[in-house]
Amino acid sequence: MLEKNNTPGKLIIVEGIDGSGKSTQIDLLYKWLQTQGQSVYFSEWNSSGLVKSTTKLAKKRKLFTPTTFSLLQCTDFADRWENRILPMLKAGVIVLADRYAFTAFGRDVARGVDRKWVRNLYSFALQPDIAIYFRVPLDIAIQRITSARAKLKYYEAGMDLNLSDSRIQSFKLFQERILNEYDRMVDEFNLTIIDGSLTVQAQQRLVREIVKQELKGWKGLPIPEGSPHVRLQAEISAETGGR
Repeated sequence: MLEKNNTPGKLIIVEGIDGSGKSTQIDLLYKWLQTQGQSVYFSEWNSSGLVKSTTKLAKKRKLFTPTTFSLLQCTDFADRWENRILPMLKAGVIVLADRYAFTAFGRDVARGVDRKWVRNLYSFALQPDIAIYFRVPLDIAIQRITSARAKLKYYEAGMDLNLSDSRIQSFKLFQERILNEYDRMVDEFNLTIIDGSLTVQAQQRLVREIVKQELKGWKGLPIPEGSPHVRLQAEISAETGGR
């Protein structure tokens, strides 16, 4: 288990297989929280400049083994954690993360990495205050991804695992493994499940209700009055039925 977050800030993360719709939901939540006068910081998986060039080169040359992939991804996460996420939490900011350690727990184990080993690798991280798992049927997720992209990338499709010669079939089998790992994590890490097949508006209403409950009575670091973010209120309210 990860240690409880005892910082002044709040850590809210979203998880789900590719095509679950989680990125859309956290983007809407980010904008909504800003209109509520909250100071919010957003962090995205695999976005550290520290290992960006190394990751890009290794993917291009297909050099990764499951273990080296796991270690490099954790290095990326650790850099963001130490230099961005944790300082923001200590300052009383709401940190939103599009994917968290649970992504590694799903993908790395799906690639054959030992479950206990990878959990220990991320043991420095804190348990999120809210961890939302957007669970969507595999076929819907596959359709969303394949219809939006001309071609799946090599590692994205899990081609390194030799599951199938077809990238689409390999992607489906790989995502199925990850989905099974997420389902195992629900109770272990107190993941809140939201049906990813609902409309965007319905999902966002559920997300906001969960967040409102968590923030009730909590005082973080407010953004300055007169921020341009407040001008987003009308637009976001229209998108999500006034919530």
